[in-house]
Amino acid sequence: QVQLVESGGGLVQAGGSLRLSCAASGRTFNNYAMGWFRQAPGMEREFVAAITSNGGRTYYLDSVKGRFTISRDNAKNTVYLQMNSLKPEDTAVYYCAAGRTVNVRAPGTYDYWGQGTQVTVSS
Repeated sequence: QVQLVESGGGLVQAGGSLRLSCAASGRTFNNYAMGWFRQAPGMEREFVAAITSNGGRTYYLDSVKGRFTISRDNAKNTVYLQMNSLKPEDTAVYYCAAGRTVNVRAPGTYDYWGQGTQVTVSS
């Protein structure tokens, strides 16, 4: 069992930055690929970024490439999402997820989810 707790969301002006954190419980964090997804009101949950269990590969939604960076610290059981040059269209609830064997862009393939943190970008 893995429990995930997101933090770092908030209200920011367009062009600003936020860093989201996702703290995981359990001693097997480094066995899991980690992903960030987001969901805006009335929209489906959308893949944002993912990172392999050892941090060797990262994946991004095209619209966030060059602005967002996913990273992980396995010693701290934490995954991060650094978000720069934020846009109003980035407004959503952001969720982190963990999975042992995943299709990184498919939310249904992840095993565990956090409760989400709200990110609001004002224009």
